[in-house]
Amino acid sequence: MTDSKIEELPDRLADMFKGQELLITGGTGFLGKVMIEKFLRCIPDVGRIHVLVRAKKGKDPKHRLDEIFNSPLFEKVRELRGLPFIQNKVSIVSGDVSLPNLGLSLEDRMMLCEKVSIVYHAAATVRFDELLKRAVLLNTRGTKNMIELAKEMKHLLVFAHISTAYCHLEEKVLGEKAYPPPADPHKIIKCVEWMDDDVVEAMTGKILGALPNTYAFTKALSEGLVEEAMAHIPAIILRPSIVIPIWQEPLPGWTDNINGPTGLLIGAGKGVIRTMYCDERGYADYLPVDIAVNAILACTWNFVGIKDESRRVYNLTSSHEFKVTWREIVERGRKLAQKVPFNGIVWYPGGSMKQSKVMHNICVLLFHMIPAYFIDILLFFTGHKPVMCRVHRRIQKGFEVFEYYANNQWDFKNDSIDVIRQRFNDRERINYKLDGDGLDLDVYFEACIRAARIYILNEPPETLPAARRHLALMYVIDLLTKMIFFGFIMFTLYSWSIRLKAYAFD
Repeated sequence: MTDSKIEELPDRLADMFKGQELLITGGTGFLGKVMIEKFLRCIPDVGRIHVLVRAKKGKDPKHRLDEIFNSPLFEKVRELRGLPFIQNKVSIVSGDVSLPNLGLSLEDRMMLCEKVSIVYHAAATVRFDELLKRAVLLNTRGTKNMIELAKEMKHLLVFAHISTAYCHLEEKVLGEKAYPPPADPHKIIKCVEWMDDDVVEAMTGKILGALPNTYAFTKALSEGLVEEAMAHIPAIILRPSIVIPIWQEPLPGWTDNINGPTGLLIGAGKGVIRTMYCDERGYADYLPVDIAVNAILACTWNFVGIKDESRRVYNLTSSHEFKVTWREIVERGRKLAQKVPFNGIVWYPGGSMKQSKVMHNICVLLFHMIPAYFIDILLFFTGHKPVMCRVHRRIQKGFEVFEYYANNQWDFKNDSIDVIRQRFNDRERINYKLDGDGLDLDVYFEACIRAARIYILNEPPETLPAARRHLALMYVIDLLTKMIFFGFIMFTLYSWSIRLKAYAFD
């Protein structure tokens, strides 16, 4: 079908959202930013977008949102629509999901209940090592408070709860259905509300049970609250897997964090990660954030526009089509680290994955801890602030989370997305892409690294030549170090053999 013919087809998603007022929590987060940008760029006839924002680090909500709108992510929509359009379309609501009654003023609460018809609840702490009390108050009680608000909304069409595919970890194959929460969410909320922080921390291990972290636990509790509320409000649960940088639009490779494989690529590319304990044949489930946002909008349309109320839980996953092993990620990352090196690498990118925990720990000692202390001593005596031991501690903390997921395997059913794809017309398939057709992993990974250099590490493209020269120098140093190390080993073995022969002769 020609482009002109495709443009003649209806965009039923845009039609459904026309004039609808939205409430988005977590709008200043990674997923939330991309979602707001998508609405402003592709569905300009949507009604006002109300974003719940709290003050943070001395910045009021308006200042925080203005910074986001002036960021590179919104450059395309600024050129297309203009900054005044963005500022008029998006309304700031001051609040905090971790506070009782969401920290809303009475006027704001009444306004939202009168005007909002679609709610996207994406606010959550995504830190796996978050203190249990804070995780419960933000992830679980925050969801409960949002549900109470949604029950008061007069024109509510859907309450979409953004969960995660990795919250029911006891299920090795996750279906598109609700699962019993690991505990009674109401009782857990009450317990942490009246218990002191240190008491909650002392009981954390017992409360979590078999679950590895507070994130999975509190997100599973939240799903229990949403399922319970489905009898009272039109609610759906959306479970994206590991959300990674933008694939196609509006800015390939863009991200605002170092979570997931981006952090691994940066750590390995900088030369500070030399060993990982994981099954190299295993794989995780990743979803580019632009595809995740398209899926969220598509599921909303399926529930509200198509009125498919039989589907209340959607797994937004990719591994049934694309299985990228840890080995592939590392190998591609190693090649790209030579093609697009980072500035100031401390060691030539290398290392490997270990399937033996003992061997991994030995390599941590030899290639992480000892070099970190050595470099910090040099920094101290040259008048600089030691940093490498602190970096190593952060890496080690990340390993504790990573190893659980890297050495276990989960698969996900996502039949609902396949159904939605079939319901799309050709125009909708382009505007709200839900498949991986045309994905070139090497091109995508390179875009991620180039974007990480610019937007995460503040390393502009003009620094690449110097980075390549530094990489060449580090290659020579790495080669010499290996020659000296293996030479020392060979000399030691030779000396021992001479002594053993002499001892045997005597």
